[in-house]
Amino acid sequence: MKKENTPRTLDLTGQICPWPVIFTLKEIKKMTDGEILDVLVDHMPSTLNVPAAVSKEGHQVESTTRVDQGIYRITVRIGTS
Repeated sequence: MKKENTPRTLDLTGQICPWPVIFTLKEIKKMTDGEILDVLVDHMPSTLNVPAAVSKEGHQVESTTRVDQGIYRITVRIGTS
């Protein structure tokens, strides 16, 4: 029986670059291949910098979506690019 992959959420609202990138990469190190991480940010440069950094590390950015006024969710699948 396959276990459902519930996303882990990392709320980085209020943080400005480079902190969202640093905290996201630190959290990813605690995770295993196939897990999903939802990163919440409200600093516009982070919507570009976080996906670029995680892609460079070999992870797959599944989406970047606006979830509220000025808040974005970056969904990352760990270990698959």
